[in-house]
Amino acid sequence: MRAFLLTLGIVAMAGLSGCSRDPNLMNLGAGQDGPDEFAILPTRQLSLPSDLNVLPPPTPGGSNITDPAPMGDAVAALGGNPAQLAAQGIGAGDAALVAYAGRGGTSPGIRQQLAQEDVAWRSANSRRLLETIARTNVYMRAYRPMMLDSQAEQERWGRAGARVPTAPPRP
Repeated sequence: MRAFLLTLGIVAMAGLSGCSRDPNLMNLGAGQDGPDEFAILPTRQLSLPSDLNVLPPPTPGGSNITDPAPMGDAVAALGGNPAQLAAQGIGAGDAALVAYAGRGGTSPGIRQQLAQEDVAWRSANSRRLLETIARTNVYMRAYRPMMLDSQAEQERWGRAGARVPTAPPRP
């Protein structure tokens, strides 16, 4: 009798676990619509600047001078220039590399194109009937054909005479 109840409980839990409504792949934040307690940061003390013309114009959703800037504070504490964190564009040392990488042309909508192709790949290769019904996570199986076999690559480069680091053991 006890084994029957245990089996019935396991079957019931397995059945309920398939009732998820989240179709997204690897979505760890599904169903969390409450506040994020880690997003609350203390602000700096209010102060009146010596020149009111240096204040940024008020923008809804924008930042103000009392907002915390932990990255900027860390950069300043280490002797760097926090203004460089907001620098946009390509640095002088990287301009030649970016020019060489873009020598064949670039596609401005590549991110959207890749996202659409990824959805098409997953829909064609990821789910089977029972996996769809149970809404199981099939991320690893969907992308298995694209995975790099680190052991085989290490052996290939080793046979070619290259110095290679150690690879993790096979699972």
